[in-house]
Amino acid sequence: MVYPSRAAELIADRAVGLPFQGRRKLIAIAGPPASGKTTCAQAVCHALSARGDRVGLVAMDGFHLDNGLLEARGLRSRKGAPETFDLGGFTSVLHRLALEDEVVVPTFDRVRDISVGASAVIASDVTTVVVEGNYLLLDAPGWRDLADVWDFSVFFSVPMADLEKRLLQRWIDLGLGETVAREKVHGNDLPNARFVLENSLEADLIIES
Repeated sequence: MVYPSRAAELIADRAVGLPFQGRRKLIAIAGPPASGKTTCAQAVCHALSARGDRVGLVAMDGFHLDNGLLEARGLRSRKGAPETFDLGGFTSVLHRLALEDEVVVPTFDRVRDISVGASAVIASDVTTVVVEGNYLLLDAPGWRDLADVWDFSVFFSVPMADLEKRLLQRWIDLGLGETVAREKVHGNDLPNARFVLENSLEADLIIES
């Protein structure tokens, strides 16, 4: 098991050594829900900043479809599955991040369980963007094209039993009772996690967490 702080240092060391391609570097941190990728992505940003890099952070969760739209499509109970994200919008923003100066991006409010559009900015002086999300390396139509965007990719691999415990605690921490939390974990979160683990492309670096 590699702890987030150690993983962040490993990733930062690899990232700073990447050759300059005349555009921003995009670093993908992928893995199932509750694998530790968000915590690590934040730590990577700090580690790169300490090395003198100008860093931005983008979460794929900001590209969740709105709850009302998910309801209309019968997908609310599957929120977090690949089809509940705006893949086209996400792909467009990634290409803009590589090439454009300032890019405005959405974020995700986990407490309210909604995406918040145009709520963060990747400034023009940012040279490296860390992107974190479940499906950044997904081997599925449309998603697999993202592999060409990444300058460096990382995948967090976690045993399903550990993910179950972490996911259950996440929902309880957000105020759900244990029964409802278990329903969410077993009805949606764990199937999504298994899908990520079984259907992701090979990463440049695999972290056992």
